[in-house]
Amino acid sequence: MTQAARSIPQNIAEGYTQESLKGYIYLTGIAHGSNEELGKDYLSFLKKNKLAIWPKDHPKVRGFRNFRVEWKSPTSLNTPTLSNDPQEAANMLLTFCNMEGYLLKKLVESLKEKHKTEGGLTEKLYRERTKKRGF
Repeated sequence: MTQAARSIPQNIAEGYTQESLKGYIYLTGIAHGSNEELGKDYLSFLKKNKLAIWPKDHPKVRGFRNFRVEWKSPTSLNTPTLSNDPQEAANMLLTFCNMEGYLLKKLVESLKEKHKTEGGLTEKLYRERTKKRGF
């Protein structure tokens, strides 16, 4: 679980720095896969320990989904507190995995659309080269 959780932001950050849009799409896809793995691990934890898996319309899940990180002051953020109750903690983290999965899916879709309209690095380099040569 720890490896999957660490892999997600690292792949997103590394993908963002790629010159190639293809590389960005690839690494974002890896992050999405790691996020799916992490979500399944939380589901397994809940099932293994015979804890309830809350539906998305559960009041606490709605609260998790409505949470937004905000600056409280220049030195502190309003961030969620992980409950000591394993059922609540696992359901909160599962909810965040589901939300992140949705956002990563949307990011991959938008990057693919950008690739369709703008092309990849090779195409951009080719256009610049032909423009410089006057073709």
